[in-house]
Amino acid sequence: MVRWFTLYCCYQVPANSLVALQTILPYPVSVHHLGLFREPTTLQPVEYYNNLPYHQPTSSDSGNPSAAELAILLDPVIATGGTSVAAIQTLKEWGVKRVVLISVLGSDGGVRRAAEEWSEGVELWVGGIDQECDARGMIKPGLGDVGDRLFLTIGR
Repeated sequence: MVRWFTLYCCYQVPANSLVALQTILPYPVSVHHLGLFREPTTLQPVEYYNNLPYHQPTSSDSGNPSAAELAILLDPVIATGGTSVAAIQTLKEWGVKRVVLISVLGSDGGVRRAAEEWSEGVELWVGGIDQECDARGMIKPGLGDVGDRLFLTIGR
């Protein structure tokens, strides 16, 4: 049986966003989480959690039977694009055929970077785009750090 789509969430997605998306889908789907954060000094993505069902490719591998055809990836903010790119790479390597990346806000450069990662396999839906990021990789003017806002870690 082919699963047509599955939800994949970056860890910082608010639970109500996930529930809202699930209510508009035509049928219930499985949800998997990818935990990624941006290292503050290098601005490079770091994966700390991944609950994708295990799949070890072989030389005669014709695909991953546990991978969905379409992954709907929720990432609240695309600033530099690094964590989105890492999530897209992970899903592509796992065997997903197509990714729809949904985000509330992105920077122009970050959205372009995510779109160019796998141009034939990724579609982006972004609520708004700000022009740039500052030296710390934060969107200007942006929303601030989503993780800090969600987990009340501002100033820690």
